[in-house]
Amino acid sequence: MNAPRRAKLLTNGTTQAIRISRDFELPGQEVLIRKDGDRLIIEPVPPSKLLAVLATLDLIDHTFPDIQDPAPEPTEL
Repeated sequence: MNAPRRAKLLTNGTTQAIRISRDFELPGQEVLIRKDGDRLIIEPVPPSKLLAVLATLDLIDHTFPDIQDPAPEPTEL
């Protein structure tokens, strides 16, 4: 876990933002945010699409055996 560091709070009208350094950068375009007492907890949104999850998996380094799959016999209907 990283040691606590100070960050700048920015205010624009009724909205507040926090400027975080690159070493605290989160993936994606959205985060989940919640309060726990006086703490503000910010977490990355987990991927919601199967393709996003599959993109994070390592490639399979395995040779699969050939499968005997002959063409079906012709059938008259």
